[in-house]
Amino acid sequence: MIGNRLRALRDQRGYTLRALATETGLSATLLSQIERGVTEPSLKSLRLLAMVFGESVSTLFDDSASLTVHVSHAGERSRITTPKGHVQYERMAPSNGQLEVLRGVLAPGETSSDEQWGHPAVECVYIVAGTLTVEVARGSFDVVKGDAITIDSRQPHRYCNETTGTVEFILAVTPPTP
Repeated sequence: MIGNRLRALRDQRGYTLRALATETGLSATLLSQIERGVTEPSLKSLRLLAMVFGESVSTLFDDSASLTVHVSHAGERSRITTPKGHVQYERMAPSNGQLEVLRGVLAPGETSSDEQWGHPAVECVYIVAGTLTVEVARGSFDVVKGDAITIDSRQPHRYCNETTGTVEFILAVTPPTP
């Protein structure tokens, strides 16, 4: 659970909730709610926390990554929520710090972010349902159900649903992005 890892990292570093709130720009109330499992953090919040701790986002998740076998059960997976109007990712596997596997769903007109952005990684996206428009730098690629696209994530990019139906996709990122 993200809340347990956050509390452990905060305690290890000697942060109070208020001190961590000051460092991240997040409210102490929100941080407390995340720690208690009352609310799921946004991807932006996870990135801010990871930056303060000098870690990758994956370190904010349960240490079960050390297991040699892990079964991911529907309805029991943690979620990474982006700000309103953006994609919500479901973690398909525990992160080992080298690979992140996420399931994303975009409703018609939704995008993964307001603007394209880049980060040092490689991403592979497999389309489960619908057609995903992948904007990479100045190019745009329509990727349909059953197809996959791999990109050098250092190039500014984002995912868009420009159709009238829902798009579901699986995203693998290596290394995980803070």
